[in-house]
Amino acid sequence: MPHLAAISTIDFPYKVAQSEVKQYAKELFQPSFPQVERMLSAFDNAEIKTRNFCKPLDYYSSVHSFKEQNEEYIKIALEYSIIAIEEAVASAQINKDDITDIIFVSTTGLATPSLDALIINKMKLDQNIIRTPIFGLGCAGGVSGYAKANTLAKANPDAIVLLVAVELCSLTFLRNDFSKSNFIGTSLFADGVAACIITGDNHFTKTKNELTFLASQSKLYYDTLDVMGWEFLDTGFKVLFSQDIPNIISQNIFNDVSGFLNKHQLTLSDIKNFIFHPGGKKILSAYTEALSVSGDDDFLKHSRAVMNDYGNMSSTTVLYVLERFISQGYKDGYGLMVSMGPGFSSEMVLLKMSNS
Repeated sequence: MPHLAAISTIDFPYKVAQSEVKQYAKELFQPSFPQVERMLSAFDNAEIKTRNFCKPLDYYSSVHSFKEQNEEYIKIALEYSIIAIEEAVASAQINKDDITDIIFVSTTGLATPSLDALIINKMKLDQNIIRTPIFGLGCAGGVSGYAKANTLAKANPDAIVLLVAVELCSLTFLRNDFSKSNFIGTSLFADGVAACIITGDNHFTKTKNELTFLASQSKLYYDTLDVMGWEFLDTGFKVLFSQDIPNIISQNIFNDVSGFLNKHQLTLSDIKNFIFHPGGKKILSAYTEALSVSGDDDFLKHSRAVMNDYGNMSSTTVLYVLERFISQGYKDGYGLMVSMGPGFSSEMVLLKMSNS
């Protein structure tokens, strides 16, 4: 079965305290947004301490065209993808020339040729590498990309699959959009870059921490297309998300998880490591209440910690959570990765996790 050989994540040089972002947003919105004082509590309720930003805070005070912001997206995404990839390649102790597949996941910028082509060109990776660029999965993209990378490695025991996820959510900020959704997005979203190396069986090397892919599941909920996504404007990407998201999770997550596990003769009590995308405080609460995991005071503590330290980095966030499990320790047994995204949709991955 496929194994995770390495994972790396990026701490941008412009991480900033949530309290500072709150004050900054107040000054930006106050002249044109009368509700700003009443809505500032959103910054505190998010329970975020610091935000991972790819640009200094004063960058966001100016109006930038979609063209300008997308050019920044391409430049920064390429630069930091390469940094994350080089770190993952070194950690996995592989030769970059041996990478057989690359999956690139993002929803916060556009490029054609896609970013995977730019990465291959810049790093001079194998010209025959199999490319899979994925756009539009939003927060669900991290788990979906991880599942697809492992599926490729399962099909080809000789595969060395590179998964790269980049979300520069802050570059989608619309300076002159005074809608509630834009304001809430300003209190929540951040930037992240993660790279994973997943290998087929023929490259398996026994390590201290072993993560083996077992199965995955995708689900699209009917009649929820307007729950989360983008509205594409002349000025750029306008964030759309409904206040019904926690309710949708509360109503569905237990049956979805139980049904997925039942297919593999498992129950919720068999899961020892919960690697969940932390979409926000209310979403974490919805998971906690709906799943009611016994014997663990805070089974989402790593998800909560990443949310506190980075903010919601869309698809990359769950990979930061996965990295935290690896760096800070996990329990022997099964692991479950979960994220939700536009569609409205859910993605799940079942892992076997052991400390050798």
